[in-house]
Amino acid sequence: MAEELIIETAGVCKAYRSVQALSGLDLRVPRGAICGLLGRNGAGKTTTIKVLLGMARAASGEARVFGLATDDPQASVKIRSRTAFVSEDKELYDGMTVETLIRFTASFYPHWRVALATELLARLELRPTATVRDLSRGMRTKCALLLALCSGAELLILDEPTSGLDPASTEQILQLLVRHAGNEGITVLFSSHQLADVEQIADHVAIVDRGRVVVQGELDDLRARYCRVQLVFDGDAPTVSFNSAGIANVRRKGRVLSLLSSAGSDGIVAEAGALNPSSVEVRPVTLKEIFLDTVALEN
Repeated sequence: MAEELIIETAGVCKAYRSVQALSGLDLRVPRGAICGLLGRNGAGKTTTIKVLLGMARAASGEARVFGLATDDPQASVKIRSRTAFVSEDKELYDGMTVETLIRFTASFYPHWRVALATELLARLELRPTATVRDLSRGMRTKCALLLALCSGAELLILDEPTSGLDPASTEQILQLLVRHAGNEGITVLFSSHQLADVEQIADHVAIVDRGRVVVQGELDDLRARYCRVQLVFDGDAPTVSFNSAGIANVRRKGRVLSLLSSAGSDGIVAEAGALNPSSVEVRPVTLKEIFLDTVALEN
């Protein structure tokens, strides 16, 4: 049985004047997933989020959230009514107190979680009487996340959710997201530059580069499929091409030829035998290695 996709895009393109922000983006996020959206600055992560929320319209391709077309005005309203969004800037009403902001926000959400809001106020150490403009960057982030988590939304879209937080607060927020997603059965898409945060809580990953998804899937599956094959030679490593499927990147430095594979090592090791390397090593790779090598391939 095919998994239900909460977010699905196909061939989405979007340009801002001469800048091509998205170049055929194909993204899939299944229901209940915590999906980390990774990419360098300018890779297209924020534009992806804007298209999903109807804040920007794609020039071509198709984007759907909850099965609804994001470029349809009426459908877009329905999407936003079922989605909570926290922007990277954590935009809030500066003149309100925290308490007033919570009451104001709650009025827009019929499934607002009153008890949860009270619990999070205390847990996140937010003073109800504090004015938003007086909050530190970290406390502003916590306030924005409280509003998102208490909205009763089915989908959370978070742009750099841990920005401005110290390590202890980051850990607190990550655990809060995991617990909330598990308890409520919601779907989370979060953009982040923090690979450690993604590895800690995400079960799905999508790596975006130059406006398209270059790697995506379940994190455990990616870890299982990807490996590095390192060949060491007595002299300089040869300049050769491999025919094996799944080669994501090849690096040649001195006596060492290093290959990143997304389809296991058997084919590469078999081909390498004809090159007479002095040693062959196969080892697993981290998400950081997959990210850096895959993005490097696209440059």
